[in-house]
Amino acid sequence: MKLKSLVLSVSAVLLSGCGTMAKQQEYNADLIINNGQVLTVNADMQVIDDGVVVVKNDKIIAVGDEKLLEQYYAPKNIDANDGIVMPGMINAHNHLPMIAFRGLGEEGISNRLFAYFFPLEAQKLSRELIYNATKLGAIDLAQSGVTTYADMYYHMDEMAKATKEVGLRAVLGETVIKFPVVDAKQPYGGIQYAKPFIEEYQNDPLITPAYAPHAVYTVSKEKLQEINQLSEDYDVPVLIHVAEFPNEEARIKDPTKATSPVEYLEEIGVLDERMVIAHGIHLSQHDQALLKQADAGVVYNPMANVKGATGIAPAWDMFRADMRVGLGTDGPMSSNQVDLWRTLSYAANMQRLKHSDRTIMIPEQVIEMATIGGAKALHMEDEIGSLEVGKKADIIIVETQSANMMPSYDPYATLVYQANPSNVDTTIVNGKVVMEQRQMKTIQLDDIRQSVEAFESDIADFAKELSKKAIKSKSLMD
Repeated sequence: MKLKSLVLSVSAVLLSGCGTMAKQQEYNADLIINNGQVLTVNADMQVIDDGVVVVKNDKIIAVGDEKLLEQYYAPKNIDANDGIVMPGMINAHNHLPMIAFRGLGEEGISNRLFAYFFPLEAQKLSRELIYNATKLGAIDLAQSGVTTYADMYYHMDEMAKATKEVGLRAVLGETVIKFPVVDAKQPYGGIQYAKPFIEEYQNDPLITPAYAPHAVYTVSKEKLQEINQLSEDYDVPVLIHVAEFPNEEARIKDPTKATSPVEYLEEIGVLDERMVIAHGIHLSQHDQALLKQADAGVVYNPMANVKGATGIAPAWDMFRADMRVGLGTDGPMSSNQVDLWRTLSYAANMQRLKHSDRTIMIPEQVIEMATIGGAKALHMEDEIGSLEVGKKADIIIVETQSANMMPSYDPYATLVYQANPSNVDTTIVNGKVVMEQRQMKTIQLDDIRQSVEAFESDIADFAKELSKKAIKSKSLMD
């Protein structure tokens, strides 16, 4: 540790940790983080060397240099040890319980969605599996510095319970689709399932409930319009897959003049500021203009899209147009991960390849997309996504002492091209320490290991036989 940093760290301990009982009565904060390089990701992308972040209750009350240590005192002080202090990352598109199926269907199946994903879910999903898989996934997220995730899946009440036990923030969309699923025996049953879930969690400090119609080709016009009205009534988001495949408009069953899924959504009157579209790979300039006009969010999933060979989204064009663009991993069967670290480099490198330009999507812009960009995509930028006074205390500390993190000339480049999940030292959500010095504080992996082993054993043989059938199926993109 640098001598100056050591002096500051010792001073912070003396000021706030070694006082008398009288001094303890003067605490004016709950948590102080010091001795780190603070990436605020504010409008000016301010970086504060030897920075300090002060937290009270669930919010940030001060961000600045070491002079703050003379003004604030807290019962808990965290020494960042010359690490990088930054906003928690936001995984803006996921299907977290699919972590139960991670690593399956990798035999070269063309139509993984309909011939493998859906049959596997139909046979093996249950309320219990969704709860346990969510808990496993939430631990994975916390350990990798993701403090907020957005999800489209089933039994969202179980997902909410598991997510809160781990201590993460989430936007949870109950899936609506035209065929029976694990939590709805009737087509489109997710609409009814969502109502009590939304009413229960509408004012929750960590969970934002949402509707999640699967896609324009799996949800009818009437149901999309019904969901749009309900989302307005409840004031909740609508999460949906859009333009993931090149021929989605041809799969729409309702009569339409639209030549793209985005045009269709606009035509039927459901494209608005509550909508968050995942993927957006095959978007024309007109599509992008419609999305911007509607103030809709877009989630770029570069690693999953490359793995699925579905294409490269025009993320750089949308970023330059000041659209609401965040990053996601997609489900753990699409990218086999829920953390964003490898996604960061994919996000930049795929755009450079697409545009044949090595100067675009510099690391600072990628981190912006992974933090405040995700917050904007979810219309939560007033609450999360940057380290600013008044925002929720969703903060991570990334250590810089490991071999892969040295040297660190530019913190943004270090994060995008060098870091991995194991470099995340501390994760704080809503002012609560979820992980510190790589030790989970809310729940331990060993607590659910037996449950994970049980569902893995149950799934393995069925999945193997399903692969043999699915590999013969025609590609969805043909």
